[in-house]
Amino acid sequence: MEGWRGWDDYARFYDWENARTMGRRDIGFWQQLAGRAGGPVLELGCGTGRVSIPMAKAGARVVGLDRSAAMLARARTRARRSKLAGSLCLVRGDVRALPFAAAAFPLVAAPYGILQSLLDDATLDAALASAHRVLAPGGTFAIDLVSDLASWDEYERRVKLRGPAGRSGARITLIESVRQERRRGVTAFDQEFVERRGAHVRSHRFSLAFRTVSVEGMAARLERHGFRVAAVLGDYDGRPWDPRADVWLLLAVRERARLPG
Repeated sequence: MEGWRGWDDYARFYDWENARTMGRRDIGFWQQLAGRAGGPVLELGCGTGRVSIPMAKAGARVVGLDRSAAMLARARTRARRSKLAGSLCLVRGDVRALPFAAAAFPLVAAPYGILQSLLDDATLDAALASAHRVLAPGGTFAIDLVSDLASWDEYERRVKLRGPAGRSGARITLIESVRQERRRGVTAFDQEFVERRGAHVRSHRFSLAFRTVSVEGMAARLERHGFRVAAVLGDYDGRPWDPRADVWLLLAVRERARLPG
């Protein structure tokens, strides 16, 4: 399984699900970081613009990068509606080889577990090296890890969410199965979104996979790539981290050139 698979299919339902789960509880945190950056902000895995658009609305110049054309199409529609053409640039690209000049950004943001969709060490290391290259000296690399992946119980076809789909008149049901690949530290979510509009029923099936990454493991890896971990936070209000925290945030500073090896 490759971590990038499934996201084009997910684009249709991403905003619907996240409105019912994550919502906007992290948005203020990212807006504050962007406001202090003093220059353009790069968001890795910007998806439909859930974080990039609020950062741009708050006055930051933002570049949002994503591999999924379907996600970016939705982000572009939202950006046009918000009249953000001058402050938000959306780019299709690969986090392992960022298509930007060296030292171009004082802030690189990786919200809501996006780095955990990189399912092996080589892929994650490539992304960290690429982030280091485009981050300005003294700039911040901010990473949000999903804390509870490894603790998810396996289950089959459980109804997780139900609700209306905006103004379309449809109703959506999310039926989910979870598989744990303990040897690889990977949690796979088999998703089925069922759309009902009157007598018409349509089903959409795909899988998403995420890797468990500990705070200690990510901190050590960042340091090997030339970052200094400046803070580890346990919530979006800036409280200190502990292993029981629901939120795992790392703020790393680029201090030097990448170390060899």
